[in-house]
Amino acid sequence: MTAETPTVEFYDGIAEEISGVSLRQDQATGDRIVLLLFEQLKAIEQFQSFRSRFAKALKLTDSEGVITIEPSGVKFIFAGPEGDDLKQVECTLTIDREDYWERFMRFMHRYAEANGMAYGEPGQS
Repeated sequence: MTAETPTVEFYDGIAEEISGVSLRQDQATGDRIVLLLFEQLKAIEQFQSFRSRFAKALKLTDSEGVITIEPSGVKFIFAGPEGDDLKQVECTLTIDREDYWERFMRFMHRYAEANGMAYGEPGQS
């Protein structure tokens, strides 16, 4: 295994930076819901052109390998005077298997450590 820096990509070769993460569990199904927040996307031009094809999957890479997961939703939030400035992107992932959840959490711990992120319960300062 290599000590590869964890990355998140919508497009191969364009690493994005997660600005926030929210973890929840659906009480009815037990599925884990992950909300990844991005304040900006380096690959935004790829969404707006036909030069490269969006694979409809998020690629998470770390020292264990690659996780490819199809988001259950991607929401673009715009702001600014004209309403056309990208403010944030919300990417929702639904994880229904315990082994997938454990692997995802190992990735997130590595990603957080490499990018100076900290875990905190809601309401903690």
